[in-house]
Amino acid sequence: MTLSEIRESGLLELYLLGHLNEEENSIVQKALFQFPELEKDLNKIEKTLIQYTERISAPPPSDLEYIIMATIDYTARLENGEIPVSPPVLTHHSTLADYKEWLTRPDMVPPEEFEEMFIKFIAHEPEKLTALVWLKNGAPDETHTDEHEKFLIAEGTCDITIGDKVHHLSPGDFLAIPLHINHRVMVTSAIPCKIILQRVAA
Repeated sequence: MTLSEIRESGLLELYLLGHLNEEENSIVQKALFQFPELEKDLNKIEKTLIQYTERISAPPPSDLEYIIMATIDYTARLENGEIPVSPPVLTHHSTLADYKEWLTRPDMVPPEEFEEMFIKFIAHEPEKLTALVWLKNGAPDETHTDEHEKFLIAEGTCDITIGDKVHHLSPGDFLAIPLHINHRVMVTSAIPCKIILQRVAA
């Protein structure tokens, strides 16, 4: 694997957590020997994990389980030959056509039955995560302090409440969430709301 593929695969995080099998451990260890700069990446990830552990008294993010499952799926896709990409940054000028490549991929769909949420990563870059997210009912309150969250609605409708202001969103609508302000999502359509989600490091 190349340096960028290792960084984007999620293997470094799983390596530190001790969740890799023998073959995957060998891949990471060879990469650490081949690319000494990965040591800095590991140190940064470890520091982040420690900071998270220190805040463990707070409840874990509501989407943590779904993100872990999406990470495993994305890692498997890369191992099976998928080439990492860098999708466009979401802005108020973005359109669904900009993401047609992923919106029309036959493997980028949820299972027929899923719980409240389902996530498929489009790309997991060091400073930017881009994903397709399906919500059946909504997502609970959360506040971001270190990443900018952006939404582009692909299917269905939802209300996103930021502070005390409600935004009614339909397919093609874009919304950026400001830092340090509580927000929540409520699906308003009979079908799951399909969202192109992007989180960019602040």
